[in-house]
Amino acid sequence: MAAPRRTQEERSAAMRVRLLDATIDCLVEYGYAGTTTTRVADRAGVTRGAQVHHFPTKTDLVTSAIRHLAARRTEVAMAEIDRLKASADPVGDALQLLWEMHQGPVFSATVELWVASRTDPELRAQMAVVEPIATSSLVEFGKALLPDHSAHPEFLHAVYTAMDVVRGILIASWATRDQAELDARWERGRRHLILLFGALMQPAPSR
Repeated sequence: MAAPRRTQEERSAAMRVRLLDATIDCLVEYGYAGTTTTRVADRAGVTRGAQVHHFPTKTDLVTSAIRHLAARRTEVAMAEIDRLKASADPVGDALQLLWEMHQGPVFSATVELWVASRTDPELRAQMAVVEPIATSSLVEFGKALLPDHSAHPEFLHAVYTAMDVVRGILIASWATRDQAELDARWERGRRHLILLFGALMQPAPSR
């Protein structure tokens, strides 16, 4: 039997995904300055008119791409919740997952936009909206993993600190490209983050 024909909505959604994936590829390969809407359309295999229909400006395109990958990253994390809850070291394993989720194109593309937004007010305004959405998904993941401790007044700060540690180590590593040094710095950071979360998970002292 022939496969059922896709609806117009399905074709449109697929085209959007191709454009968003192509945008990430271009950001990683060419940087923000070299990521043009024409180049993205060519890589996605769509016409320039189709690209403009879905994403009228370059800023719309790049920030939508980051939001798209952040949502995909959240799906990957949430799929690991049951495994992590059953782990003998749920915090350590969750931190390792956070580290692994920041590998690859999504983080590289995001950094490109952070740097570019310093001198681009329009992009900065868009990133100010997108960034909280991306980070809040990781906060929700932390709450789902450790529901008994998420009400602690320092819990949110600890999650943000973990993200800052991961991002800082990765950005610094781009200067040396030394994998052994990168692994050692992350293992050190992870060890101290485990101590931080362990302190938050201690039962409150009885009065």
